[in-house]
Amino acid sequence: MESKMERMSSSVQSWVEEHKLATIGGVWATAVGASVAYSRRRAPQRATSLRLIHARMHAQALTLAVLGGAALMHYYGNNSSGKKRGDDLDYDFYSQLPAATDADGKENERWSW
Repeated sequence: MESKMERMSSSVQSWVEEHKLATIGGVWATAVGASVAYSRRRAPQRATSLRLIHARMHAQALTLAVLGGAALMHYYGNNSSGKKRGDDLDYDFYSQLPAATDADGKENERWSW
């Protein structure tokens, strides 16, 4: 049973990593809806515009927390994997230019005048 939960957890995590913006938008929309529902139940005499303003503020706070978590996950997730770091990359100007000749020794069209 635990392996099934682990697989489900890893599949949810991979989906969230691939669809970050949709996840954050979904969290925001859910937070707005939950906040409006809560304030409607808690204080029914409040005006709808005031409920929406408060719901938006609650959703923004939650969204900022989720964005911060996503940034931390991105930072620590990329640093722990075997990807190249920025210091290891060669940003020399000449390394970015195409080769002057093809593999068969013919001159590259980009270099011919």
